[in-house]
Amino acid sequence: MTSIGEIVHRILALREQGTQITLLAVCPNSDAVLEAAVVAAAANDTPMLFAATLNQVDRDGGYTGWTARELVARMTELARKHGCTAPLYPCLDHGGPWLKDAHTRAGLSLEETMTEVKASLTACLAAGYGLLHVDPTVDRTLPKDQPLEIDAVVDRTAELIAHAEAERERMGLPPVSYEVGTEEVHGGLVDMDNFGRFLDGLRARLDSTGLAHAWPCFIVGKVGTDLHTTDFDPTSARRLFERVAPLSSLVKGHYTDWVANPADYPATGMGGANVGPEFTATELAALRDLCERERKLAASRLDVEASGFEASLKAAVVESNRWRKWLTPAEALETEGRGFDALVPDRQEWLVSTGARYVWTRPSVLAARGRLYANLSTEMPDPNGFVVDRIAKNIQAYVDAFNLRDAAPLLVG
Repeated sequence: MTSIGEIVHRILALREQGTQITLLAVCPNSDAVLEAAVVAAAANDTPMLFAATLNQVDRDGGYTGWTARELVARMTELARKHGCTAPLYPCLDHGGPWLKDAHTRAGLSLEETMTEVKASLTACLAAGYGLLHVDPTVDRTLPKDQPLEIDAVVDRTAELIAHAEAERERMGLPPVSYEVGTEEVHGGLVDMDNFGRFLDGLRARLDSTGLAHAWPCFIVGKVGTDLHTTDFDPTSARRLFERVAPLSSLVKGHYTDWVANPADYPATGMGGANVGPEFTATELAALRDLCERERKLAASRLDVEASGFEASLKAAVVESNRWRKWLTPAEALETEGRGFDALVPDRQEWLVSTGARYVWTRPSVLAARGRLYANLSTEMPDPNGFVVDRIAKNIQAYVDAFNLRDAAPLLVG
């Protein structure tokens, strides 16, 4: 199968001919999202990337319950189900020390977390991942908000790539593609001078260690969007494109969720974009629509007992404590000793919506979802298909904006 690196080279060549394409990377944070992305890839004959973090998919199952092998197996199963012949690429997102929440909670040392990340890189390679995002820009041993020195980011990036390449060769696997950098400030890479220093340092290090062939096809850059901002900055994107294109790389944007101007991505040379939480919100909205249908059904039929899905979901999010990850400093103080209910309703709603992806696979949530679907099974042929279709329509908006309709023949043919 055509590698992602080869696809990036074709995107660069197509730009010279006036064709502008951005690849979409869907974060597979639930089975419904994974299926919807496969449906969209099949319907549009377009390559699809699946950017899975170590929190989502890892050797311990992550919060989705999938190991890397299980993710690939499920992706393959869904491709057969929907007749998808377009290439599908499982990818690692943010593979680096302390970027798995469990490593931070366990207080792992640098050596310990690097050992864990290396083991996960090996597992991703063995499962058949097509892209590894190497991101050692976080250092929990430093004071809060103090960025890691650029030279240290280069050292750790090169160390992880060297490990992955050695493991790939040991297992006799074909070349894999790499992504480096971050949109966050942890590594100090947001500043253009530091961004350039990182690229130059990494290039020199890979060249000197015989790893020039592993030069990353994607460089992650800050392009205006973050968790709370949806305005993509075309000017910054063009500057970054001009910096990385001569290196035969393209810029990849994270936090593309709900972006206000997605059509500007291909127009400014963006090579790829990750979308994740937005599809969780769409999944939840579809489920809430089903809950409303269930309420109306229960009001007219004495034999229907409400599933309690929404209450089960909220309880699971609160119990998980994942919602605390997104609190502002003021909210953290407000909820200390008082808990989730101290927050205003709108903020509770946002946190439940954002945190839903962490608890979809909790037994209580799965059971309530099963009851919801069973209650509606006499009213609609496929309740889960209703949810998948809603997410697929959301994904379609990005496919259209990124010029991905019928892109497979151009990029992999």
